[in-house]
Amino acid sequence: MKAIVQDTYGDPDVLRIDDVDLPTVGAGDVIVRVHAAGIDAGVWHLMTGMPYLTRLGFGLRRPRHRVRGRDFSGVVEAVGSDVTGIEPGDAVFGTSVTGAFAEYVAVPATRVVRKPSNVTFAQAATVPVSGCTALRALRDNGRLEAGQSVLVLGASGGVGSYAVQIARALGAEVTGVCSAAKLDFVRSLGADHVLDYTSSDPVDGSVTYDLIVDTGGNRPVRTLRRALKPGGTLALVGGEGGGRWTGGFGRQLRAPLLSPFVGQRLTAVMSSERAADLEELARLMGSGALVPPVDRTFALADAAEAVRYYMSGAVRGKAVVEVVAG
Repeated sequence: MKAIVQDTYGDPDVLRIDDVDLPTVGAGDVIVRVHAAGIDAGVWHLMTGMPYLTRLGFGLRRPRHRVRGRDFSGVVEAVGSDVTGIEPGDAVFGTSVTGAFAEYVAVPATRVVRKPSNVTFAQAATVPVSGCTALRALRDNGRLEAGQSVLVLGASGGVGSYAVQIARALGAEVTGVCSAAKLDFVRSLGADHVLDYTSSDPVDGSVTYDLIVDTGGNRPVRTLRRALKPGGTLALVGGEGGGRWTGGFGRQLRAPLLSPFVGQRLTAVMSSERAADLEELARLMGSGALVPPVDRTFALADAAEAVRYYMSGAVRGKAVVEVVAG
């Protein structure tokens, strides 16, 4: 089968299309013919091997798994002997540890759920990593309740665009922060208020929030705390800048250590794609409360271009690698 592989860490030029072996199905697995695969920050981290902390789990000198991509959607081709509740022909979405930029993936059945009929394969392929991260940030880290206020920094990105919509579905008052060019996009997601970070400081303390979700900025924790109410929660999702070893993740490592000594909860969002969370996201999509925003789609052979587009910062919502057109 065709797949996008890399044999060394580096920029998008290390990605190339190649022939690889078809996956085999284990007793607890399903084989899915991939229709689309999403792009998230993890694709960039595993492509570049940066920060170096990334390589501890995914290969010190070269990627342990050659095929890139994690999020996917598609149609089940085969199921293992121990699998129940999923059958060949089912449209599903989920995550792959061994790579989703490929024509087929084999994954544990616990890593996929059925795709709602009202969303496309391209839309569903963008949901697992970013959607689960947003859900964890709001519900688990943030303990968000109806009527509370939430500030989403990076509201036009993958995690941010889901955080705005999920927070609204939870009954919160949502303020989204983005660049001037993306204000209308964030407003279309349902944000009650939108702020242009280039013309005002959204965390100067003039307005305070029950929850701040920072989806990848580089503001110091002490600065973010100015915009938190007493007893409020900060949920850090990734980060930018920092050193070569920990990168922007340094804030996530330090914030929980500071939390016991201040009157606010400072947390790091550690995402995992649990089946129950994927089911909740499917329910939200099925109800229309969550509409995955797909900016652009790229053919499988153009995956490197797709990653470059993601890295440019121009994406509104998500970019998708389409393996089966349509």
